[in-house]
Amino acid sequence: MSKLSYQGKFIQQAQALILENISNEQFGVSELAVLMNMSRSNLLRKIKKQTQGSASQFIREVRLQRGMTLLEETELTVSEISYKVGFSNNSYFIKCFRDYYGYSPGEARKKIDEHIALKEDDKQNSVAIEVIKKGFFQQYRVQIILGITAFVVIAVFLLYPKETHNSDKENGSLRKSIAVLPFKNLSSDSNNLYFVNGLMESALNNLQKIEDLRVISRTSVEKYRNTDKTISEIAEELNVNYLIEGSGQRVDDQVLLNIQLIEASSDTPIWAEQYNHKTKDIFSVQNEVAKKITEAIKATVTPAELQQIDKKPTENVLAYDYYLKGLERLQDETKEGLEAAISLFKKAIEQDPEFALAYSQIAISFYYLDLNQAEKRYTDIINNNADKALLYDSKSAESLIAKALYYINVNEYRLAIPHLEKALEYNPNSSAVVQILADLYSRAIPDTGKYLQYALKGLQLDIEANDSISKSYMYLAMSNALVQNGFTDEAQKYIDMSLDNNPENYYAPFLNVFIQYAQHQNIDKAKDALVKEWKKDTTRLDIMQEVAKFYYFQEKYDSAFYYYDKFVKIKESNGLNMYPQENLKIGLVYDKMGLNDSANDFYKAYAEYCKNDDSIYQPASLAMKYLHEGNHNLAIEQLKLFATKNNYQYWILLFLEEDPIMKSLKSHPEYDEVIQKIKVRFWENHNELKKSLKDKHLL
Repeated sequence: MSKLSYQGKFIQQAQALILENISNEQFGVSELAVLMNMSRSNLLRKIKKQTQGSASQFIREVRLQRGMTLLEETELTVSEISYKVGFSNNSYFIKCFRDYYGYSPGEARKKIDEHIALKEDDKQNSVAIEVIKKGFFQQYRVQIILGITAFVVIAVFLLYPKETHNSDKENGSLRKSIAVLPFKNLSSDSNNLYFVNGLMESALNNLQKIEDLRVISRTSVEKYRNTDKTISEIAEELNVNYLIEGSGQRVDDQVLLNIQLIEASSDTPIWAEQYNHKTKDIFSVQNEVAKKITEAIKATVTPAELQQIDKKPTENVLAYDYYLKGLERLQDETKEGLEAAISLFKKAIEQDPEFALAYSQIAISFYYLDLNQAEKRYTDIINNNADKALLYDSKSAESLIAKALYYINVNEYRLAIPHLEKALEYNPNSSAVVQILADLYSRAIPDTGKYLQYALKGLQLDIEANDSISKSYMYLAMSNALVQNGFTDEAQKYIDMSLDNNPENYYAPFLNVFIQYAQHQNIDKAKDALVKEWKKDTTRLDIMQEVAKFYYFQEKYDSAFYYYDKFVKIKESNGLNMYPQENLKIGLVYDKMGLNDSANDFYKAYAEYCKNDDSIYQPASLAMKYLHEGNHNLAIEQLKLFATKNNYQYWILLFLEEDPIMKSLKSHPEYDEVIQKIKVRFWENHNELKKSLKDKHLL
């Protein structure tokens, strides 16, 4: 699972020296230069030449690689490993690890354990199951709607490509963009880091409440905690005009805070202040900082936003201290971290029983404990704490997020939407809310227009300088959102960037086949490309059933059966219920092969799927069912109904008429009219969406 593969004696020697000093957090570029008997500048130059990266990045990669090895070979905890590889801050280790590998150390260990458990199983079936279990690079999973792949964003992190920077400046979205860099802990006690991080988090949260600002998320800035990059370099990577730097220390009940606002273009502070106050006054200081910054960059702050900024989370300083400690433990992204955070949030509530933020964080933490459980255990706890959070602060984005997550936990997705939209009113820069909305509109409540809108909004907020693998999957997600809405040229641009960053990306070649088909509509070329991808890994059920479908479209039923039969056997042997919308096509292919009893089972399963489908695609699915049953008039009525829907995927236009079952309908007197209505409706939505996104400076 390691990634470093640099060659050459010089690099090998440097790696060996770093490994010898791996647990020394102070071991950096200068120390390595001394041991290599080189000047610092020569070392920097040589490492840059051989790795295409900085020396500090190279040292960090060696540390992370060693961390992965310890995860694979030992039973050490993530916290223990972070210290063994020279990270004094466990949260920063987890953040860097995720940046480098694309998933957290906890997820890595889970993958390792699953791999070991599966080794004894039959290879073909085990790999197929693993594909399904791990989903879309731990943050995405594959979903098929009417048989065409749609990639679902779970926790999407999206990037602006550098090519868009100039247009950003032209449309004004960059003018009031700002990033709050991690604050430095100047306390002699390293245990005060959580408090300093809390000050940074509060400064960020206050600014995020202002719609006239574009505020970069914490996840995007965390990797700059120990950076040696210049202000100009950071601003360029984050695509912002302003940066906030801060440092703080706490001694007993006294807090010293230094903050400066820097204009990136000139690398010049345009506002700076030092605060020395009692801990109990920290809230008024945080609020004043937000106001001073908005004044300095001439941002418009509405009375409602000012009211949100002035709001104190609690009057109890000890409660707030426990709350900040809890937030710090959440950064672990582990079960242990969540449980520790919950305990601290509960202590905060003991000090202040009306502490809304603490209740909301308890609900959110329990949601993530329940996230991957087949049987939910904490639904009532999530709901009760979310309700208390709303009771004590109904205008808090966190309270509303907590309630929305309760509805998501019980699969009441539509009830979650208004809470999330209201949360976005109170915190227009909340990347968490934007990500959840993008996910819901991608998979749970399919709406391609809103999916793309929130994906692009997230792209503005989570601009993170990721490693090439993470970038690849981010560009992949963006490409998918674009092509679903008919933006094929833009989708091709992003899928090319995805492949450029990581040619081994598991899903990008697959999506690229469909984007190419959308552009050229050459079904033979697309089918051949899919077969080529399938041969790279013949256990992939997603590609397997797509190859079958292309043969089905060409009415080459023998070939379609070859792939469908493999697909069905693996599904059945593992008790999987994947792609139920494909059962009609499978049944028709089995019928052609004389397997009538099996075909009837698939027809019944498809009818059940249509009955339970409450998405916008149900009329299109029912039309196919009625066509198979020979009821052409009912099929036309369902297609008419579908023609009134909005924001359906582009794949409908590309593949609906390719289905052999549609042949019998083409002689119907209303066929041409209804098909034209479906096409017109799609392009009307496309053009309206394009204008709306441009008006919002999102496209």
